[in-house]
Order: sequence, then structure tokens, then C-alpha cells
Amino acid sequence: RLQFPVNIKETNPEIAKIIITQYGGPDGELSASMRYLAQRYTMPYNAVAGVLTDIGTEELAHFEMICAIVHQLTRDLTPEQIKESGFGDYYVDHTLALWPQAASGTPFSATTFQSKGDPITDLFEDMAAEGAIV
Repeated sequence: RLQFPVNIKETNPEIAKIIITQYGGPDGELSASMRYLAQRYTMPYNAVAGVLTDIGTEELAHFEMICAIVHQLTRDLTPEQIKESGFGDYYVDHTLALWPQAASGTPFSATTFQSKGDPITDLFEDMAAEGAIV
């Protein structure tokens, strides 16, 4: 059960196709969580490693919420809605199961984030990924 429940009543495959990029796209929650959780192991400062752990865990919660949103937007699609919305290509491979991909249909790839083992490099990468002013 989600800490912040998602309660979508109507299907909308067009919106789901856009939101799914937050699930498994290059700037999505899966990349974010893996980035922070991987970088924590080589962080030489315990306090910063703890922050990376906290942020990575929070990103996993976001990942779960995005999953719930996409599921609820697609769970009751009719065959006609699947065809009309352009969701057919996704449906052929995954039916209505959740698969991490970008809105373009590009599958999730670990090449979208970095973990170098250098604290400065990793923190700059984190800020760039979050859109922070560096």
C-alpha cells in the first residue's frame, strides 16, 4: 500500500504513454534511485552516504507511485482504446504489465546514469540529473 495513495478513476492511455517515461526513461525514477544507491558505497563521508541512501530510497517511493499511476491509467483499456491511442506496440510486448521505458518506447538502460566513485564527480552528476544549477 502506498503512503500517498494514487486513485485514478478513468483510463487514459495517451497520458500513460507520457508518464511512463518518469517510470523508466533516462531521467525517470528508476535511474534516479539507482544513481543514488550505487554512489553511496564509494562515498567517503558517512553523512553524505546517508543522504544518498535516503534520497535513493525516496526515489524508489516515487518509482512505485509512477507505477501505480500508469497501471491505473491503463488497467481497463478496451482493445479499441489500445489501437486508437497508439498503445498497441507496448501492449504486444507487455500487455498491460508495467515495463520501464521512455515515452519513445526505448527500454530502460543503466547507461542513463553514472557512478564514478569520485565524490565530486558523483555529486555534480547528481545535481545535473536533478536540474540543479551547478
